[in-house]
Amino acid sequence: MVQQALPQREPEGPTGREGQAGRTGPEGLPDTARLGRPLGAVAAGNAVHGVALLLPGGAPAGLRRPSFLAAAAQRQLARRLARAGERDGLVVHVVRYRHRGWNGPAAHPVRDAEWAADEVVRRYGDVPVCLIGTGMGARAALRAAGHPAVTAVLAIAPWLPEPEAVLDPDPVRQLTGRRVLLVHGTNDERTDPDLSYRLAERAKKVNRDVCRFEVHSDGHTLRQHRLEVLALAADFVRGSLFGHHYARPVADALAAPPPLGLRMPLASGFGASLRY
Repeated sequence: MVQQALPQREPEGPTGREGQAGRTGPEGLPDTARLGRPLGAVAAGNAVHGVALLLPGGAPAGLRRPSFLAAAAQRQLARRLARAGERDGLVVHVVRYRHRGWNGPAAHPVRDAEWAADEVVRRYGDVPVCLIGTGMGARAALRAAGHPAVTAVLAIAPWLPEPEAVLDPDPVRQLTGRRVLLVHGTNDERTDPDLSYRLAERAKKVNRDVCRFEVHSDGHTLRQHRLEVLALAADFVRGSLFGHHYARPVADALAAPPPLGLRMPLASGFGASLRY
């Protein structure tokens, strides 16, 4: 199976003012990550009680600046989360990486995710953080989960390259004490869904609060069931950061032993009755 971590190609529009202007190193390459403009509670003038950091997809290697397409692909999810969590005090930021690639042992997106969590603490104080990643960003979210501010992780179609994921699998101890949700299309031809199942299975052994949803017949971008995935993300964030009751399928998936709780089907129409 071909293993890539490519950004979703969607048009970029105005992004507004961003936090943390990026500096450049001696070769003109960015040496700081950035936070995109805040959506949700801050824009509405409400107090901040939780933050969702969105980590875009990327490429296996590359030191150039990330494409704006990767950040633009997060816009729909960012708006959905901001709308669902605004009254609870949720702020949503898209993280702008220093580099577009994972770059082997350097794992640049992991460092950028950790920086972003530090920046949340600096700006907003001691508030819970949910890391939400897509593709390469999902892998970064899982790896950066050990940051003290992080209480939840949502990994969408995580990029776990072979043979690395089999011979030298990513650690899972950092997920202990966090609520963790993985979601993956069964027809994903870019990132192997079986590898995310294996990671979830190992994580479940050290942390009972792990579940995984399968989106049957959908591919890497989960376009066929985009509305269901957005509703699942909103439900998970509201429940994990603010203590709301999870929708029944999410609660069942977290409570169920493997393999059931790690192969929970995301039903067509999920979220249609949710009022947020």
